[in-house]
Amino acid sequence: MKRVREQIEAYMRPGVSGDNRAVAEFSFPPEFIGFQGHFPTGSILPGACQIQCLLTLLEHAGGKQLALKEIVLAKYMTPVMPAETIRCETSELPDFSGNDTVVKAVITRDGQKVSELKIRVAAEVAGS
Repeated sequence: MKRVREQIEAYMRPGVSGDNRAVAEFSFPPEFIGFQGHFPTGSILPGACQIQCLLTLLEHAGGKQLALKEIVLAKYMTPVMPAETIRCETSELPDFSGNDTVVKAVITRDGQKVSELKIRVAAEVAGS
């Protein structure tokens, strides 16, 4: 998963964040590791990779390493193919100073909703 995470970060283009939100765009080429074996008849971005996009965005915007504690909601509306640009945007960016925090996000492509995500995360403690 570390290699997937590194590649997702490499394909991220942070956007302008405002109103206590975070936003980034991602575009994955056909050789992206996440497409390998998913699916044999045609590459589709896995839901786990979409969740990792959100985690990567949160870590970049918040400046902290985060641990995924729970996937509260993961609703996928339409598949993402290689070379398509998706936009991940949080509804609110928490400060991650407390314990677990729930973050809501939407992923879109050309203004059309691709997925809705709600995850529980916590800042990683040094040495853990």
